[in-house]
Amino acid sequence: MSRKLAIIDLGTNTFHLLIANDTGEHMTIVHRERLAVKIGMGGINEKKILPEAIDRAVLAMQSFKNTMDKMKVQEVYAFGTSALRNATNAEEVLTEIKSITGIDVEIISGEREADFIYRGAASALDLGSEKSLILDIGGGSVEFIIGNNKEIFWKASLDIGAQKLLEKFQKNDPIHAEEIAALEEYLSAELIPVYDALKKHKPKTLVGSSGTFDTLSDIFCTKHHILKTPEEVETALSLEGFYEIFHDILPKNRKERMEIPGMIEMRVDMIVVACCLIRHILKNHSFDRIRVSTYALKEGVLAWLRKPISA
Repeated sequence: MSRKLAIIDLGTNTFHLLIANDTGEHMTIVHRERLAVKIGMGGINEKKILPEAIDRAVLAMQSFKNTMDKMKVQEVYAFGTSALRNATNAEEVLTEIKSITGIDVEIISGEREADFIYRGAASALDLGSEKSLILDIGGGSVEFIIGNNKEIFWKASLDIGAQKLLEKFQKNDPIHAEEIAALEEYLSAELIPVYDALKKHKPKTLVGSSGTFDTLSDIFCTKHHILKTPEEVETALSLEGFYEIFHDILPKNRKERMEIPGMIEMRVDMIVVACCLIRHILKNHSFDRIRVSTYALKEGVLAWLRKPISA
């Protein structure tokens, strides 16, 4: 007998809903939805979810609940990540969501988030036996996982997400050279454990997981007339393509960035600092190629539900 289950990822910038049909032998994704909720906006560096952000979160979760009811979902797995993990008023947010929607949200550790992201990327791509660095840039945290198709060799979740970097460093639009310099100095210190792990494990492929990388791939594919379909689990982006996009967006303001074919409003504000982070990593470690996985945390939860791992 089949069952319908829903997975909700309450991210710092975006809330995602995935609904799957589980027959016991196969899990088929039947619905995807995302909403730009931006729960970290304005309060992320003070570790607080602001009242207006709580309102947006509750509205988004009610919208998801309506969809789940319509589709007769029987099981719901909802996970809060960085913004909720670090917020001093997280309990207030979860209580409000529960009282309005009836949905219980579990806040997960950065380590468990990294595990789910690895499972998502590994189920989308054939990682092979060679090691890859899987990189997931969220609004609040960034997950780094070095692994192949069989195992994780090293992982870390660092509180250097794009919303945090945006509010901390980018006061001007377009971003100023001195702001980039300050951001790079900050990243050099924060990324020491990542660079130590890269030196040790020497991955040659950078796997970008969802989010910013989806938008970079959209821009790349639009520019090169590559057809993308919603069903694809891996989409195109090259190292040269990344640098072209980076140098194109850096001198532009928000309005000009929005005019880039493939850009979406959900990413337009944070993409500058996110790209500065990617470039910093590429400057400090030599990769042969970039791959983009459209699967991330929520698809990793699906894989976990088929074969649970310890938290």
